[in-house]
Amino acid sequence: MEAIGRYQLRHRLGAGAFATVWLAHDPDLAVPVAVKVLADNWSADLDIRQRFLAEARLLRRLSDDRVVRVHDLGELPDGRPYFVMDYVDGGTVADVLKAVVASDEARDPLRALAIGADAARGLHVLHEHGVVHRDVKPGNLLLTQRDGRDHVVIADLGMAKALAESSGLTVTAGTPAYMAPEQAHGAKGFDERADVYAAAAVTYALLTGTAPYAVDGGLLSIATRDPKLSPAAVGPVAGTPRELDELLRSALAHDPARRPRTALELADRLDGIRHRLESEGPGAAPATTWGGGALAGLAAATFTVFTLATWLTLRLLG
Repeated sequence: MEAIGRYQLRHRLGAGAFATVWLAHDPDLAVPVAVKVLADNWSADLDIRQRFLAEARLLRRLSDDRVVRVHDLGELPDGRPYFVMDYVDGGTVADVLKAVVASDEARDPLRALAIGADAARGLHVLHEHGVVHRDVKPGNLLLTQRDGRDHVVIADLGMAKALAESSGLTVTAGTPAYMAPEQAHGAKGFDERADVYAAAAVTYALLTGTAPYAVDGGLLSIATRDPKLSPAAVGPVAGTPRELDELLRSALAHDPARRPRTALELADRLDGIRHRLESEGPGAAPATTWGGGALAGLAAATFTVFTLATWLTLRLLG
């Protein structure tokens, strides 16, 4: 297959259980686009087909630069539907996380806080439209650059709550490592605070290189017992702020009532912490490679130096 409609295919960007996404060229507008095509093995399933089309219509209706935008909808000769979206050229948060896991030099607390805050602001857009994403994870957070900083674009609303209710999906759909406990337990009526939990879990992963809780045996373990904190290792951090500790503890609480009330509140608090760390200078801020070089002089004599993993683990277990 060399083309889909008028869109000239370049290469596959990714594939999931229900669809494949291609990088393509729009010759009429002379721009790159992403084309999402329903998987062949689901083309005859009416529920999945309707959910796929509902995702496209929802993305089109939202029309916000924090959520990937849909420009066109069509059907292949074999009957499979497809829709055409913005191509977001900066990769995904999953790519950033892979770099963090692979190398200590890629660990960047300030960037982690910025990405976490921007993701939360995107989720707030969904929540204002009455939609809970339900599958917030690094791979569903796209990145582009704006004013020299990361800008997060929310993608893949195929598991969004409004769509799931109309297609008969189970409430436990999602990704266990980033799934709020009430969602994993199959609780009825969970709300946007499930996405708040997931955004905090992504932020934690970017800070430490691992999701906040170990999930042994998949979904069942998180649904039947309290998960244990995953071990993590990062470079030394001087003067870690207590407010970040408190925010992550509350945002990752099993009780939704203990979390920030909205994704916007989580975003504002993450941004506030980051701005204070930046304004206090290198003597108080975590080590970072953001912007092409580590901040120097981090070892202030008045601070005890811990690894971020030890700090998070002690606090969250304490």
